[in-house]
Amino acid sequence: MFLETVRLALISVRRNVLRSFLTLLGIVIGVAAVIAMITIGSGTTEKVKGDISKLGSNLLVVRAARPDRSGSTSFTPPALDDKDVAGLRSGLTDVRAVSATAQRQVRVVYGAENVAADVNGADTDYLIARDWNAASGRVFTESEVRGGTNVCVVGETVRSEFFGAGDPAGQSIRVGRMSCRIIGVLERKGTSGFGQDQDNVVVMPLIAFQRRIAGDRDIDSIYVSAADGVATSTVQADIETILRETRRIPPDGDDNFQVRDMTQIADAMASATTTMTGMLGAVAAVSLLVGGIGIMNIMLVSVTERTREIGIRLAIGAHEKHILIQFLVEATVLSLLGGLIGIALGLALAGAASLTLSIPFAPSLAVILLAVGFSALIGMVFGFFPALRGARLDPIDALRHE
Repeated sequence: MFLETVRLALISVRRNVLRSFLTLLGIVIGVAAVIAMITIGSGTTEKVKGDISKLGSNLLVVRAARPDRSGSTSFTPPALDDKDVAGLRSGLTDVRAVSATAQRQVRVVYGAENVAADVNGADTDYLIARDWNAASGRVFTESEVRGGTNVCVVGETVRSEFFGAGDPAGQSIRVGRMSCRIIGVLERKGTSGFGQDQDNVVVMPLIAFQRRIAGDRDIDSIYVSAADGVATSTVQADIETILRETRRIPPDGDDNFQVRDMTQIADAMASATTTMTGMLGAVAAVSLLVGGIGIMNIMLVSVTERTREIGIRLAIGAHEKHILIQFLVEATVLSLLGGLIGIALGLALAGAASLTLSIPFAPSLAVILLAVGFSALIGMVFGFFPALRGARLDPIDALRHE
């Protein structure tokens, strides 16, 4: 009985193809917009998390910062120094690495070519904290760090700019006013979540950087990588306690440093993109309501056109529930067809957007199933009144209808 009703519903849809298509167009657009927005939003969220994770896993970054309530906008906080680094290394237990770094943007020259690159002075723990390995060659050793040897490793952008696909190991480049021998090339990191090319970089021993590039002993940042399974919030609290001691901050004094938890930043950015995706999805869902109204309208027209057919069926023994089910099924099938077409169109749009925007294609099976169910529900809800109207027709009046 049910399969026969579905067959009749498909025949009715096929009988008026253009009208049926225009009717379900609202459902198609609504479902496609919702699927595309949510899929693109999910891909954007994954990209944000992935880009920030490239900075390093469980990473915390310590920098000198002006206290929020210093009372003077001209207050300059004391720079981080070796005592702060030593205090963190001796006081922190649940960490993989603690690394002091300093950074400048410097003109790097090789032959007739030159490029402005981020030059980092760091120790051997820096690459551990950043989850960064050498793609070729090697990284500098502890003895090279202590001796301030003029060696460096370069990022993929610097390598390709100067050497193409060749191996630069053993070649010398000029970084600022110093000559530096390349000993390795770092793995490609790509663009960070903040839009920075992480491969446009030269990393050298910190002491060499301080002597030849910066001209001071200042430390710009301290990178701390929490051990696996250890909450970064716990490590952050320990860092704050240790630095207040090493920097001699009184109990009632404000911190003159800042600890940034990259995990929290990633979660906050992901939450923002998720919220925006939900808002866009809600706006797109309005067209589903418009599509439902279109289905109600066309079903009312269909009941009017088929009044005589309804009268004949009632006269030969059909019950009201049979008429009700028939028109409900027709409305549901019509809406469901629109939903299926909308899902295919939405996934195609999301796939095109993922290629254009270079974001992951992240369709959600739950959202697709929800779209199918919601499409069927719209057909039932908006088709119920026309179906009920058709079921309650008087057989005599229906037979007289012209």
